Amino acid sequence: MNRLRFRLADVADLATVVRLRDDAARWMLARGITGQWRPGELGEDHFRRVMASGEVWLAEADGRVAGAWELWWEDEDAWGPQPPVAGYVHRLMVDRDGAPPGTGRLMLRAAERRVAEAGRTAVRLDCLAGNARLTSYYRDAGYRVVGHRAGKPQPSGAPKSFTLLEKAARAADEQGE
Repeated sequence: MNRLRFRLADVADLATVVRLRDDAARWMLARGITGQWRPGELGEDHFRRVMASGEVWLAEADGRVAGAWELWWEDEDAWGPQPPVAGYVHRLMVDRDGAPPGTGRLMLRAAERRVAEAGRTAVRLDCLAGNARLTSYYRDAGYRVVGHRAGKPQPSGAPKSFTLLEKAARAADEQGE
């Protein structure tokens, strides 16, 4: 497998991140996964706000972007007020046309390392409550279901219900790297 390189996105990457998100939304819709993401739902302003309060990461393979994700340091909408012990992964996106196999898992591991490096002990994420396939994907990656959140506000549209998942954050040496 090609080795992925990870880097923080900057404002010059905003259009690329929006494209990845829209492409992922179109991929989901083409496979009958509705109610999750819609093309055009999030623009550059959204990712610019995330960059101001959290992090947006890119995965690159062979000189091109293979995926991206957001890393937040708090997520009260899903998890309520929490002590600063976790990092929250959002919008894990893979370029389905060019990413090497396993890119999603490698991005999750990079996010887990980043959270551990920041001194936090848990990685948390959420996914649409009715998306059994995605919940299974995260469980296979070592996450455990720790709860549910009904009525979580959405960037655009009506609130939705989500499954909450968590995993212990581990540094690179603990991941065998």
